[in-house]
Amino acid sequence: MLQEIEWTEPTSGKSRKKETEELRARLSALQQEVRRKKLPVVILFEGWGAAGKGSLISDLILNFDPRGCKVYSFTAPTSAERREPVLWRYWRALPPKGQIAVLDRSWYTDVSTERVEKDLDDAETARRIGDVNILERQLADGGYLILKFFLHISQKEQKKRFEKLAADKDTAWRVTEQDWRRNRRYEKYFEAFDRMLDDTDTPCAPWHVVSGMDRKAASLEVFRITVREIERALAGGPAGRPGAEAVSAGGFPLVPMPKLSEIQLCHSLGGDDYRRELDGRQALLGELHNRLYRKKVPVVLVFEGWDAAGKGGCIRRVARALDPRGYAVVPVAAPTPDEAARHYLWRFWVSLPRSGHIAVFDRSWYGRVLVERVEGFCTRDEWGRAYREINEFERQLCDWGAVVIKFWLQIDRDEQLRRFQDRQRTPEKRWKITEEDWRNRAKWDQYEVCADEMLKRTSTEYAPWHIVESQDKKYGRVETLRVITETLKKRLK
Repeated sequence: MLQEIEWTEPTSGKSRKKETEELRARLSALQQEVRRKKLPVVILFEGWGAAGKGSLISDLILNFDPRGCKVYSFTAPTSAERREPVLWRYWRALPPKGQIAVLDRSWYTDVSTERVEKDLDDAETARRIGDVNILERQLADGGYLILKFFLHISQKEQKKRFEKLAADKDTAWRVTEQDWRRNRRYEKYFEAFDRMLDDTDTPCAPWHVVSGMDRKAASLEVFRITVREIERALAGGPAGRPGAEAVSAGGFPLVPMPKLSEIQLCHSLGGDDYRRELDGRQALLGELHNRLYRKKVPVVLVFEGWDAAGKGGCIRRVARALDPRGYAVVPVAAPTPDEAARHYLWRFWVSLPRSGHIAVFDRSWYGRVLVERVEGFCTRDEWGRAYREINEFERQLCDWGAVVIKFWLQIDRDEQLRRFQDRQRTPEKRWKITEEDWRNRAKWDQYEVCADEMLKRTSTEYAPWHIVESQDKKYGRVETLRVITETLKKRLK
């Protein structure tokens, strides 16, 4: 793409000034439309050092009300950020509906300059590019407008600007030895940038390469494109989103799963056996937790299942074995207004553990294909593509190095009724039973159909489902601990 850029002569000052002022007024008005129609907008800037990204961002955001626009500047990740998945810090920067986020550099640093400086092989480069395309497709499908600008200047112009900055003691700090090295290796970086642009120029998030040789001309071009694309998005957006066939594809390695109705709920544990097994497994899990921390292995535990199936009891027995400084339980209920204003995966990305830590999700992202599907809180298209999005999310976690262990706690309808009635009769348990629980129970058959499809389509080789018989609570708790400890032992080998 970079070969196609033309170093065009700037337009005359008078006509350019008039158009610029008109576009400034239009941008200001469009922001109010963005807010009214709840359109989330991400505008990211990439490009050569000294190409003028900072100046362009300043020109652009001066047209917006700062209460609806925020700028994020991404530099090398901190030590804390390096303990999270690569995309974690970018998900945290995603704006809610009706807001604009402007990114000074972005997730593209990890697929451009690092390819040259860290000598990434083709396989790793392709994986990172794939993850970026997945991120942008998921956001676009979720209603986000993504505007991507690459500011291009020649090697000669870049050197000239570096020299000017270095000659002034007040700006010399802005030019580092790394900048000079990159200028000397301009052709190598040109090749990396060009490949990045080609591989990530997609219908849902196309690149806009802008000449940065003349600042005012570049600013005018960015204004034109931003106005055009926001107007298009507000009007309904262009074609180019994946169709149903593309969404259902994925090629994920699946593990065959039985239907829930086929599970024989016949296992149980007596009191002495339960205490012996529980103590042994908890002691082993405590030892494994120390090794996980030392080896910086993150763990994600997911608990799903029927209401009153025993998720809370299992989680408490797991937590009792862990160092409280090294785990967090994430209870998942209906999204808060802040969570509902973003992509549904956002609240799970920002709750991921650091390397060496454990995150326990009491319900999870699977609500998209269970309660949200059954209750009509999302459209058929939204829950239909969620299977693919979830498999992609979990694959990214595993590529990061996480162990993902997923449980479905299974009981039958009669046992659920018995537990519901027990909660109603017992004062200290009464808070656990709500009208919503009874409403969900009335839709048992619908939930079972959805759960069967969920298990079938998201039990992958890298993140398989474990159906735990929880008809007997003692057996369910010990079996959960057994699966966790055996999986972690295998991973640590």
